Amino acid sequence: MIKTDILIIGAGPTGLFAVFEAGLLKLKCHLIDALPQPGGQCSEIYPKKPIYDIPGFPEVLAGDLVTNLMEQIKPFEPGFTLGERAQTIDKQGDGSFIVTTNKGTKHHAPVVVIAGGLGSFEPRKPPIANIAKFEDKGVAYIIREPEVYRDKKVVIAGGGDSALDWAIYLADVASEVSLVHRRNDFRGALDSVEKVEELSKIGKINLITNAEVTDLQGEDELKNVVITHKASASEKEIKETDYFIPLFGLSPKLGPIADWGLEIEKNAIKVDNAYDYQTNIPGVYAIGDVNTYPGKLKLILCGFHEAAIMCQSAYQRIFPDKKYVMKYTTVSGVSGFDGSKKEAKKEVVKSIN
Repeated sequence: MIKTDILIIGAGPTGLFAVFEAGLLKLKCHLIDALPQPGGQCSEIYPKKPIYDIPGFPEVLAGDLVTNLMEQIKPFEPGFTLGERAQTIDKQGDGSFIVTTNKGTKHHAPVVVIAGGLGSFEPRKPPIANIAKFEDKGVAYIIREPEVYRDKKVVIAGGGDSALDWAIYLADVASEVSLVHRRNDFRGALDSVEKVEELSKIGKINLITNAEVTDLQGEDELKNVVITHKASASEKEIKETDYFIPLFGLSPKLGPIADWGLEIEKNAIKVDNAYDYQTNIPGVYAIGDVNTYPGKLKLILCGFHEAAIMCQSAYQRIFPDKKYVMKYTTVSGVSGFDGSKKEAKKEVVKSIN
C-alpha cells in the first residue's frame, strides 16, 4: 500500500505543478499515470511542439516544459506509479481514500486530485475510406519528431491551434507545407491565424481553404492526396506529398473515473471554482483540462492556477487545526535552490507549523 498526503491522478503539466505547490506546504505527493513517463500529452503526443502562452517563456517546447517542471519538483521527492490506470476509488471510514490501479496497486491518501487532462484519448480521424491503409506509411495523426519532415512535402488538415502551430513550425523544416481547412475561418488563436496568412503571402505555406482532403493515393506508401473544393464538388486537386497529417484534435474519454460517482458534464468533471476546485465528493478535487465550471479556459496556465488554489484547500482538509501563514517564495527561500536543495526545501516550509 502506497501512502501519501495528496494522490494525483495524471502526471501532465498541471499535475506536476501541483506537486510543487503542495511541496511548499510540506505535503507529500504521489502521481498515477497510464503513460510510461511523466508529462501527459506534452511528452507523449507533441514533445517538440512550441508553446507560446506559458508566462515567462516567449516560446518553450512542450517536452522542455515537462523537463523544467520535473526539475522544479525534484526537491519534494514525489512518488510515481507509471504505466498504470487509476481504476477504482473507495472511501474509508475516516474520510480518506484508497485508489486501486488496473494492475492492482493500491494507494491511500486523505486527498485525491484528478489532473488527467483530457483523460484517455485517441485522435479524431477524417472520414477517408482508405486512410487506414496509409497509417505509418505517410499518414500520421501526431507529430512527435519534426525532423522526420525535414525537406519533405507535407499536407496538414485542420483549423485549430495544433494545425496552425505545426504549419508555422514546419514551414522552416519541410520543403513544402500545405494547410487544408474545410472553412475559410479558423478556430485557433488570432496570432497564429495571422502568422499563417503572412507565411501564405510569401509562399512559405500553401493555404487551401473551403476544401477537404477526400482521398489518398499510392501503392505501398502515400504519394498523393486528393483535395475536393467545396465551391464545386467536381473540382478536385491532386497534390503530390510525402506526408498527410490530419490534426482534428483528440476524442477524450474519462475512462474508469466516469464511474466514480462524480458529477460529469460534457465529458468533464464539474467542480466548485468559487472556492477550491473540489468535486461533489468531499476530498476529491479536479484541476486542469479534466474539469469544467462557468468560464472555464482549457489552458495550461489556468491549470497551474487551479493547482495552487487546490493545494491551499487540501492543506486545510488534512490539517484542520493548523493555521498556515502564506509566504511568497521570494521571502521563504525557494528561489534558486542553490546549495543543498533539501535545506532550501526546509526554508520554504518554515512558516507552516
